[in-house]
Amino acid sequence: MRRKDKEIIDQDEIQAIIDRSLVCRLAMVDGDTPYIVPLCFGYDGDKLYFHSANTGRKLDILRRNPKVCFEFEVNCRVKPGENACKWGMSFKSVIGFGKVTYIESSTAKRGALDTIMRQYGGYAGDYTETKLKSTVVFAVDIESMSGKASPSE
Repeated sequence: MRRKDKEIIDQDEIQAIIDRSLVCRLAMVDGDTPYIVPLCFGYDGDKLYFHSANTGRKLDILRRNPKVCFEFEVNCRVKPGENACKWGMSFKSVIGFGKVTYIESSTAKRGALDTIMRQYGGYAGDYTETKLKSTVVFAVDIESMSGKASPSE
């Protein structure tokens, strides 16, 4: 990170940013074209969990290239300045890298979906076998992540 004064190294603070985030942006590479999607997610301290329909561009890309980048942010606010070059943003963010793996068993899918539900204050769900079979559930095995903050002052 170029600006070490903005780096967040405290893992509890990184965890707090993820806990407060409503969306995870998942970036992929489709050949030589980047592709990014905002997703609902769950985080258990080690992995990120997502769910998806059985078909679509996101899954097509991930099946060809499981390497991803992810991003979270909170406390975003524009900081007006006295001139255009003095404007800025206040925020806290986390960016990381990892690799997608697919969750196949019904028991593991239920656990991953429960993690997603807990992220949003929900409860363990009652997932039917039919629904589990028609839902793709995948995890991102996190290889690295770092935080950054630009204070509001």
